[in-house]
Amino acid sequence: MGLSGKGVLVVGASAGIGRAVAVRAARHGANIAVVARRKEALEVLTQEVGGGSIIVADLSASTDCARIAEEAGASLGKIDIVLFTAATARLRTLKNMTAEEWAVTLNTNLVGVNLTIAALLPYLSDGALVVVASSESAGRPFYALGGYAASKSAVEDTMRAWRIEQPEVRFTTLVVGTTIGTDFASNFDPDEMISAFPIWAAQGNAPADYMQADEVADVAISVFESLLPNRTVGLEIFSLRSPAPLTGSADTMIATVNAVAEAAP
Repeated sequence: MGLSGKGVLVVGASAGIGRAVAVRAARHGANIAVVARRKEALEVLTQEVGGGSIIVADLSASTDCARIAEEAGASLGKIDIVLFTAATARLRTLKNMTAEEWAVTLNTNLVGVNLTIAALLPYLSDGALVVVASSESAGRPFYALGGYAASKSAVEDTMRAWRIEQPEVRFTTLVVGTTIGTDFASNFDPDEMISAFPIWAAQGNAPADYMQADEVADVAISVFESLLPNRTVGLEIFSLRSPAPLTGSADTMIATVNAVAEAAP
């Protein structure tokens, strides 16, 4: 139980990988603080694990970023692990992205993450882990997800800069391939998704099977537990992708989306 008594902050804990990591951290003995826009989802999570501090906030609002740090510091004391999984994406070609959609994407995925990290610095323990989820699309954008990919490429560069500026903190980029059991596509129009699938498949983005959020969380937790006591070791970037072979077909994507939709409560 390598997380026993540790302070763990998860930003983006209402669903998907963030929620799964928060649940496992609590069950491994950590004191958790969970952040999301949806208070009800956080209440369900903390009831499930028998405790935890709830912080209702939106990364796209700059005033919320400082408040996240203040409330997390007040509830946890020194923070040993911070995980950012909160992100937003619009399924839009670049020519159709509006100024508002650009602003929300960059403020949530890039600006808000970095403002929150800056505000958290006084509350971090020596050798703390600050982990930001990125995407396999960074540096290799999917069709109609260019804005999202650009935001993730930028956040990866800011993580490199944080390592230079704050070497006493271990900054890690967690690159995640397509994972089901998340809310990533919650803003996508179904018709636009169906139109994009054949292009994504032609790009080589159609594996025969996808990663599960719970399994990604299991791996992440094991890595965090291994890193924490080994303070001379930093993990700058690690990438998780499905090992399944590519199918080259949009049918797998459509079947997966339909299965997830049918299983949703």
